[in-house]
Amino acid sequence: MEYLVWSLTAFLLLIGLIGCIVPVLPGTTLILFGAVLHKLLLPHSMTWSVIGWVAVLWFVSVLADFIGVMIGARLFGGGKWGMTGATGGALVGMFFSLPALLLGTFLGAVAAEKYGAKRSDRESLKAGVGATAGFFISTAARLACAVAMIALIVAAAIWRLSEPPVL
Repeated sequence: MEYLVWSLTAFLLLIGLIGCIVPVLPGTTLILFGAVLHKLLLPHSMTWSVIGWVAVLWFVSVLADFIGVMIGARLFGGGKWGMTGATGGALVGMFFSLPALLLGTFLGAVAAEKYGAKRSDRESLKAGVGATAGFFISTAARLACAVAMIALIVAAAIWRLSEPPVL
């Protein structure tokens, strides 16, 4: 039974890590789910405080996801229209592929700035570049959170395995 739980946990952690890059998979959510499931099935393997820290990292990754694109568009001169367009374009693009996600983010910001905010071509393109840069920054932050989550889970599990059993 333990081998099955460990295999399932490892599978969820790996798929979660891949999901931080592939837009269709909920990356850090799968990692959190894997940790909670592991704790429920093998209660002695890690403490609830570890699960709490993994949940905090999950929350940080979700915030990074939402805020990254918006900040990128804003820093490059985009406004509310650009941020909204980038988010909408990303939502549409994520159902197709990673390149479509990037293109959707860029084109959404450009179109919203150009036609919604009535900005010039140059300003619109600048906002699109910023939104795309923000996407890369948020992906890097999400990936860093995922690696930290996995490291915490593995370290906690190894630490608990090395302790002598309590009688």
